[in-house]
Amino acid sequence: MNLLIIGHGRHGKDTVAELLAERLDLKIASSSHFIAEKVTYPALKDLYGYPDVEACFEDRHNHRSEWYNLIRDYNTPDLSRLAREIFAENDVYIGMRNKEELDACNEIRLFDIVVWVDAGDRLPPEPTDSMTITASDADYLICNNGTLGELSEMVDNLISYLKEKGIYKSN
Repeated sequence: MNLLIIGHGRHGKDTVAELLAERLDLKIASSSHFIAEKVTYPALKDLYGYPDVEACFEDRHNHRSEWYNLIRDYNTPDLSRLAREIFAENDVYIGMRNKEELDACNEIRLFDIVVWVDAGDRLPPEPTDSMTITASDADYLICNNGTLGELSEMVDNLISYLKEKGIYKSN
């Protein structure tokens, strides 16, 4: 199963992925973690004085458009490059932000399902210079404006949906 989890920064994508991983024994990868060592840290370490990859990763929210542009450049000319690399070792890709990359991946049918996580009642959206994907680009929506318990129930509903549609087949 190749599952993409998208949504604005800090809206709960990683939490949803972690809950899925626990319940379905899936391997997950955040695009930010995956690309930090390869691309963003080498490109930004001197500019911002990062001592290591983790410091660069932790500061990513302050430099969203730079990360977006570096990932876009990494994926040029093959807009599906990062996604294919992530799915070579993982079941879940967390955090795609570029609509052109999403369209390229959809063209080659790389995803079984795209899930949008939204906390719009609690948090603002990202600006379009770092996020060009919208909720309408997803197949399934998880609303994350309540408690962790409510989010957990929504993940259970997603699991039921995945099983019902034959996207996830337990061993």
